[in-house]
Amino acid sequence: MLKRVIGLLGIAWFVGPAAVAQQGIDPALIERGQLLYEINCVLCHKESGEGGVPMFPALDGNEQLGDALRIVASISQGSGVMPPFPDLTVEDITALANYIRNAWTNDFGVVSTDEVVASLEGLQLTGQAISVWDGVFTEAQAERGQAVYPGPCGLCHGRRLDGAPDDPDMLSTPSLARARFLRIWEGRSLATLFEYTRATMPEANPESLDDQEYVDIIAYMLSVSGMPAGDDELEPDSQSLARFIIRQQP
Repeated sequence: MLKRVIGLLGIAWFVGPAAVAQQGIDPALIERGQLLYEINCVLCHKESGEGGVPMFPALDGNEQLGDALRIVASISQGSGVMPPFPDLTVEDITALANYIRNAWTNDFGVVSTDEVVASLEGLQLTGQAISVWDGVFTEAQAERGQAVYPGPCGLCHGRRLDGAPDDPDMLSTPSLARARFLRIWEGRSLATLFEYTRATMPEANPESLDDQEYVDIIAYMLSVSGMPAGDDELEPDSQSLARFIIRQQP
């Protein structure tokens, strides 16, 4: 019989305890990895691990996960549209790698902490994580984002960025600012927000803006959410954006 694990999103994953026991994986490690997956990965790769081809590859049944070094490097440094996750510790990466390699129909076996440490040696990490409350954009950048926002975003997400469309006949959409937005994106990096936004938005025409416009809109979203401006602009680059972590409170 399969063990049902209920996640933070209220969705059930099924993990075979017999397979986990056979590989010698601590069940607590799998549960920790599952929670990290929900926070960092489920947005793009889905709760089922099926992903969103072609932008977000499937993890369920992905033979590339058999290469432990590859998955550790991807989590740490990013790969393609996948941003790096510099705030994850060695223990976090170990748990996440073990969960992904053994969830759904996967059965790629255990990855030890020592193997993760060895895989991380020599990789160029992105630096210490910084909160979005620490002045990570400029007022001028937020103003540029405000000027761009109405055309590609305002029709669906509303002029107040609250997900209430200006057209009463349109369905509500996710909030792009303030408490609801921050609650959903808590703990995720601006790199994740940047890559997800440019890969999926505007819904009818993804990637129709240039990278600078996408990151300027993100600066505007942060400004509306109450974050203070600083002296340096956000760069339209996942490696640099990965350092900035979204928090609900300063």
